[in-house]
Amino acid sequence: MTSVTRVYRFSASHRLHSAQLSDSENAEIFGKCNNPYGHGHDYVLSVTVSGKINNRTGVLVPLALLDQLVDQHVLGLFAHKNVNVDVPQFADVIPTTENIVLVIAGLMEEHWAAYFDRGGPRLHRVHVQETDRNGFEVLLPLAYPAKRLTDSEGSLVHA
Repeated sequence: MTSVTRVYRFSASHRLHSAQLSDSENAEIFGKCNNPYGHGHDYVLSVTVSGKINNRTGVLVPLALLDQLVDQHVLGLFAHKNVNVDVPQFADVIPTTENIVLVIAGLMEEHWAAYFDRGGPRLHRVHVQETDRNGFEVLLPLAYPAKRLTDSEGSLVHA
């Protein structure tokens, strides 16, 4: 099994804030990321694809197709946007980078079959580097849908 990782960069802004928490709780949990005016990042998205090398082409994945998928369904949605306001998946979800990587992985899984044949390359890993110190990743396939779920207390959770 071989894998290929392709790297993309995009800038976006967000504010970490939960309407379910008080202002002091939001400040305590999210710190400076709770700035009422938001803040931005230059994110680095790494997409890892795995599979067998195609005998006819000698490549694992046509990079132009992978680029097209990422451009149309990820970068077009996130790049130069306010994630809280401009990305519909975050209308009721806190745009932590944990949630951002889940949404990106879910979008890529959702659209994968339109770009790649069954039995061809598979999406293996999605990683979003937020800062030099913070990176978040999802290994595929997702064990659960990348959508908003609530626990018994009404808090947003991933599982």
